[in-house]
Amino acid sequence: MAARRSSRPVARNLAIAVLVLILVYAVAGFLVLPWWLQRALPDQVRQQLGWQLELADVRANPFALTLEVAGLSAADADGEPVLSLQQLRVNLGFWPLLGGTVAMQEVLLREPYLRLDVLADGGINLARDWQRQHPPTEPAAEPEPTGLPRILLEQAAIEGGELMVRDFSQARPETFRIQPLDLSLQDFATWPRGEDGNYYLLAAAGSQTLEWHGSLSLEPLYSHGRLRLADIRSQTLAHFLSAHIPYELRDGRVTVSTDYEWQMDGGLHLVTRNGEVSVAGLALAVSGAQETPGLTVADLTLDGIEFDLAGRSLRLGTLSLSQPELQVSRLPDGRIDWLAALPASDSTAPAATGTAADAPPFRWSLDGVQVDAGRLDWRDQMPGSEATLALAHLNLSLGGLDDRLEEPVPYQLDADLTDGGRLALRGQFTPRPFNLETSVSGSGIELAAFQPYLSQGANLAIAGGTLAFDGDLDLDAQQSPLTGTFNGTAEVQALRLTLPDGGDRLLAWQTLRLAPIEYNVHPARLEIGRVTLVAPEANLVRDTDGLYNVARVPVAGEADTGGSDRAAADTGDAGATANPALIFRIGELQVENGRVDYTDRTLAPAFTTTLDALNGAVVGLSNIPPQQGQVALTGRVGGVGELTFNGTLGALGSDDHTQLKLRLSDLSLPVLSPYFGRYLGYSVDSGKLDLALDYDLAGTRIDASNQVLMDRLELGSAVASDEALKAPVKLGLALLTDSDGVIDVNLPVSGDLSDPSFQVGQVVMRAFVNLLVKAAASPFSMLGSIVEMTGLTGEDLGQVRFRPGSVALADGEAAKLAALAEALRERPELLLNVRGAVAPEADGLALLRESLAVAGQPVSDAAWAQARDAYLAGARSLPPEALNNLAQARGLAIQRLLTESHGVPAQQVFLRDPSRQAEVGPAGNVIVPFALDAR
Repeated sequence: MAARRSSRPVARNLAIAVLVLILVYAVAGFLVLPWWLQRALPDQVRQQLGWQLELADVRANPFALTLEVAGLSAADADGEPVLSLQQLRVNLGFWPLLGGTVAMQEVLLREPYLRLDVLADGGINLARDWQRQHPPTEPAAEPEPTGLPRILLEQAAIEGGELMVRDFSQARPETFRIQPLDLSLQDFATWPRGEDGNYYLLAAAGSQTLEWHGSLSLEPLYSHGRLRLADIRSQTLAHFLSAHIPYELRDGRVTVSTDYEWQMDGGLHLVTRNGEVSVAGLALAVSGAQETPGLTVADLTLDGIEFDLAGRSLRLGTLSLSQPELQVSRLPDGRIDWLAALPASDSTAPAATGTAADAPPFRWSLDGVQVDAGRLDWRDQMPGSEATLALAHLNLSLGGLDDRLEEPVPYQLDADLTDGGRLALRGQFTPRPFNLETSVSGSGIELAAFQPYLSQGANLAIAGGTLAFDGDLDLDAQQSPLTGTFNGTAEVQALRLTLPDGGDRLLAWQTLRLAPIEYNVHPARLEIGRVTLVAPEANLVRDTDGLYNVARVPVAGEADTGGSDRAAADTGDAGATANPALIFRIGELQVENGRVDYTDRTLAPAFTTTLDALNGAVVGLSNIPPQQGQVALTGRVGGVGELTFNGTLGALGSDDHTQLKLRLSDLSLPVLSPYFGRYLGYSVDSGKLDLALDYDLAGTRIDASNQVLMDRLELGSAVASDEALKAPVKLGLALLTDSDGVIDVNLPVSGDLSDPSFQVGQVVMRAFVNLLVKAAASPFSMLGSIVEMTGLTGEDLGQVRFRPGSVALADGEAAKLAALAEALRERPELLLNVRGAVAPEADGLALLRESLAVAGQPVSDAAWAQARDAYLAGARSLPPEALNNLAQARGLAIQRLLTESHGVPAQQVFLRDPSRQAEVGPAGNVIVPFALDAR
């Protein structure tokens, strides 16, 4: 009994003590802890960060081991809100505490808010505020590393959170508000438990979302899961990437997703799988100055992305671009705008050293590229006038690529030119060493689109024309220089070229077909089997300033100033035998129904003629000897003249002989009337022209025979011309005309074509003019075969000798008159002017002696000597009319002999006033000269 009574106070006291402890625990938990936290937390936050912290309510339940904080808010030293939350709830597990584990059955943050500032120096406001309250001191000894406390988060969550990020590190500050931000974390432990914790994060900034879920452990540090960023706006990306990319991102929404696995175990190990990137509405500009984006893509996708950090490998699936539009410009200095925007490489940067150089190479691969309904706009500012070309409906398929770049990559490309035409390429290429095998074709390509490039080298305007081609192109850069071949065909349809200023037609054709074409890049060689030119038309015009329209085609400054000639001279004889830079051969050039119009506006009226119905072929054209080509062309000149052009061709540019023969018949001479008017001073009423031109060329040396035959040439009225020949043209032509009314002359020409002063046409014209001058100056020498047959000279045929004092011809003079009569009969246009003449001394003495004999006076030698001396001294004279009568009688005698004895028409022989100044020949005969004229 006593023992029971003694134990009761102990139990009672123990119970009271427990109750007191419970009461103290309850008071401390329910009252003291919240009171202490409301006072201690603001002080600690102010001391550690300099913030002003306010707590609306703090509640604790020591028995449920829960803590709730409501209405927490904090402002930084500048008074700006930096942190807040509506509710914080923490629920600890009791029994795990007994085992040394802090087990949080529940951690809940409802509507938390955090402001994160990225400062101008790249730091953040949280670190800045901490460093302000903790100035740098002497570094303390690093504590011994200890393990993490055993903490278990069974259930942690953030509901309705908000994160505001203000970035002041860029030139243009930007604010990003991430709301809502929800996070759940389950079974997360700081020690190995055999199972990983799970997490799920969802954050949004407007339509931009971040979804991240997976598993996570700290011992070892390991995580795997899936990450997805969706609808990230271009403004967000541009803010963070503008300092790192040379272009301006103007629009686009990016979505990125991937499965990942990472672990920290002696280094970072990161592997991603099933990665995808998609961009909608991408718009990129070269710079802010560009009015419209230089690149737009409706949809871009890249799938099958796999990355292994430790394995140094990246695998990319297929890159697909839908409706991409790219604008590329070549700047006036020759740079491409997209490349010009890239930063210059720093050649002085030190090379990588250390273990990085020993690391295995980074491996990457791309399964392929697919472009659908694309467009490429090319703008070239280098030509004098800006060039623009555009490819639309562009579809591209590209095979796989990898970092080795050694495997062939198949590709296929199709596109339409917006100006007209279509392109198609099929084949494969190897990047390293470069090798290309492709079939290329084009059809209906409008050549006018390339006008600015043509204008760089020629003053020509493309008024029409389309290009088509089809072939195989192979290029190989395994050895230097690049080698390659092209085999195919090409065709240009309906080409029309004009001069840009006046629009005068210059060159046109219906069809130019080249097939087959074989081109070798190195050494440069071009071989064309057949060139077919259908209905070509050329318009050659000599303008009023004397320049031909083709002389206006070369652009000023583009002509060779002689540098090539000097270079050839410097090489000496070696240059003569070296192969040309380009070897070419054309098997056959066919011309069908060609036409050449020629106009000379320097004449008044202007001269115009046409060479049409031009047909034929040139076979075997080449610039490599030995080469024996053939030419055979026919045509029509002036609508009636028949033209043939035949011959053999040596290798062009060599010293091989080229022999050409041109024959022209039945060309109407009145067509050439403007030229006759300018150079001869007369128009042409009628006549026909035949030409037989034989040319022999060896290198630059030319030897030519120009046989000119004019039938029934009749001059018309006189034409006033300062350039007309100052000579009796009609006489010269009449002398050249035979009895059939034909002028047949040969005008040989020789010279060096490399001499700028030597021009074949001018030389031929000069030879003809010289021939007329010679005829007018020595007319009797031009009587051709008549002179040759009589054995007389032109001088002999132009005069007749009489016996002194008589109308009797000297011995042999009758034959001379017969020959002259024949020449006159053969040339009805010739007129003979006869001027009877006497030599006063010779004829006077003869008449004196004759008069002495008639008077019956003795004519002894002494008497004759006396009479002679008296006559010569003037002491004795003849009747005044004696000599004049003799002169007239001689003229009449010649006229009668020619007309009555030799049948010369009287209208061809004219008598002139007698002359008393006749010459006396060596034999003492008196010479009476003739003069020729023409009607």
